[in-house]
Amino acid sequence: MSQVAPAAPVTDNRREQISWYFYDWANSAFTTTVVTVFLGPYLTNVTKAAADVAGYVYPLGEWLPISADSFFPYMVSLSVFLQVLVLPLLGAYADYANRKKEMLGFCAYLGAFATMGLYFLQGDNYLLGGGLFLLTNLSFGASIVFYNAFLPEIASADQRDKVSSEGWAMGYLGGGILLALNLALFMNAESLGLETGFAVRISMMSAGIWWAIFTVIPLLNLRRRHAAKPLPQGQRLLTVGFSQLGHTLRNLPKYPQTLLFLVAYLLYNDGIQTVIALSSQFGSQELGMGETSLVAVILMVQFVAFLGALTFGFLARRVGTKRSLIISLFIWTGTIVYAYAFLQTEAQFFAMAAAIALVLGGSQALSRSAFSLMIPAGKEAEYFSLYEISERGTSWIGPLVFGLALQFTGSYRLGILSVIVFFIAGLALLFFVDIRRAALEAGNEAPSHV
Repeated sequence: MSQVAPAAPVTDNRREQISWYFYDWANSAFTTTVVTVFLGPYLTNVTKAAADVAGYVYPLGEWLPISADSFFPYMVSLSVFLQVLVLPLLGAYADYANRKKEMLGFCAYLGAFATMGLYFLQGDNYLLGGGLFLLTNLSFGASIVFYNAFLPEIASADQRDKVSSEGWAMGYLGGGILLALNLALFMNAESLGLETGFAVRISMMSAGIWWAIFTVIPLLNLRRRHAAKPLPQGQRLLTVGFSQLGHTLRNLPKYPQTLLFLVAYLLYNDGIQTVIALSSQFGSQELGMGETSLVAVILMVQFVAFLGALTFGFLARRVGTKRSLIISLFIWTGTIVYAYAFLQTEAQFFAMAAAIALVLGGSQALSRSAFSLMIPAGKEAEYFSLYEISERGTSWIGPLVFGLALQFTGSYRLGILSVIVFFIAGLALLFFVDIRRAALEAGNEAPSHV
């Protein structure tokens, strides 16, 4: 295997950091335009066109009938399951072979071109849509592992919160700008002489084009810093990921503070993802909000979250990373209580969404920067693959709790209140996490403000 230059010390190269930000700017187009807004309803309609009179499709044959309404949620679940299986192996391989940059580019462009392929989704070809989404979402998740793994290399410990927050902010801004353009096209399609389905397909394709174009910037400027490791005796490059993953999992208990943080993050992030996923349903069903109002909320959240991420990056440098995270989680908990006990009007829903947006980017950005301090050098992609699984692999638990509460009580307010347990449990564990100690255990510098 070819060798690269020995590991270089971390330098706060501003050009490299800004280039890194642009991958968040690039890939957020997929999450906002495709996943959040357009693909779910559109793919469901395509699936219904292929369904029989009872409303079922049979992707694997007559023995497995699937409701047309359930096809897209099942694809989301399957894509997450595949990520749980694949991401740790890819992360271990990338660290061992020192190919984070190459694998970031490969996964990014695989996802971007698959997203562009959604332009051809029409008629009753639901299997094309499902297959492209599986490929795109798996590629997206993998690329985020490699993207996050660059954070400890491009930002010193004292700059980590600032750089992570600015990256999240750029993502919200980029995703929001393209979504605004696509929503303008969609809402004016009839006056432009376009069918709405055609406008949707153009919008989804534009997300892939956006993703592909702006990925060029980080790929041109991110540098390789670590030497590739020699393969262990009897190992091959294709199988080293399995052995490295096993080694990482066996050694994780040696870093108890890192492990404690991962469990805390798993809990409170599940609450965050549940609120994000179900807020629109709550507004629609409990408050009777229309589609136009809900779209306006989605757009507002993107741009307020941009400011929120920057604000919490500044706050972390003043009061500390852990304190800032705790503040954000108290605000999350407060919004849950507010939604249950006080939320009555559309205007109040907008105000609550703005409060959520302020802490949304901050809680995610600071979680990423805190975890980056706890990773042993040279194992960034391995550990960030576990981090990504903590984010995605359990994201079904919160919606399940919400769904069960709704089913047994018939109350959306009790359903949303049930999610508070994830924030309380995550907060309780976070109080016991010592970020400075975790950094030292991993052999890293501990910044003064954690």
